Amino acid sequence: MAVNRKRAEGRVALVTGAARGQGRAHAVRLAEEGADIIALDLCRQIDTVPYPLSTPDDLAETAGLVTATGREVVTAVADVRDLDETRAAIDDAVARLGRLDIVVANAGVHSGGVPSWELTDEAWQDLVDVNLTGVWITCKAAAPHLIGSGGGSIVITSSTAGLRPYGGIAHYVAAKHALMGLTKTLAQELGAQGVRVNAVNPTQVDTDMIQNPLVRRLFVPDVEEPTREQFAAASQDGMLLPTPWLDPSDVSDAVAFLASDEARFVTGIGLPVDAGVLAR
Repeated sequence: MAVNRKRAEGRVALVTGAARGQGRAHAVRLAEEGADIIALDLCRQIDTVPYPLSTPDDLAETAGLVTATGREVVTAVADVRDLDETRAAIDDAVARLGRLDIVVANAGVHSGGVPSWELTDEAWQDLVDVNLTGVWITCKAAAPHLIGSGGGSIVITSSTAGLRPYGGIAHYVAAKHALMGLTKTLAQELGAQGVRVNAVNPTQVDTDMIQNPLVRRLFVPDVEEPTREQFAAASQDGMLLPTPWLDPSDVSDAVAFLASDEARFVTGIGLPVDAGVLAR
């Protein structure tokens, strides 16, 4: 639920994977909190990802939603796997908006659905390149700007899969676990410069990343094409609270808190937003 606290007033926030899903929700929420937004996304398909990825139109829609809050937005189509491209996009946007205070390293993809020894080399590499290396590249390109602004906050999107295993998605679990190590290391390295680094660890979130046949079959393996309702019932079985999945805004609540001064002494943690999955 959005709260009109303006906790990010006068700040600039970078969000990767901002064209839709969690990234869009985070961008809009931080804008509602008073931040101007730098919205980055790939906006094209990756061959090994089995669901449609975002488009330039999706990114433009995010920009419109941010503008509707009264905040400024700079968008860029950029591949977080490419350091030069990502750095150029961030440098240009920071030059236009004047500073950088918040980074939400959110871009990620999902694939797999087979035992680890059956994953193709391409599927492994593409996912690790986006979900892990892309976060490192984002932080590498953004950290000098945060330091130059006198400090700030980085929030990395990990997952409950960063804290426990799930069969059939070894590359995803490995990348999300690695993000927890990266989060803690960056917190150590950047603390003296006034930059806090934390992760959020969501369970299933109601976005295109999970609402597709691959993920549904992970939960309902005996059905060739599980319906949303069948998936919901199976997903609910893993939760302690009465919901089969989260709304993106539920994760945005945690992101907004970690990015705010209310969390000024919180760094190096992973914050589960998981309806009790990890407590089962």
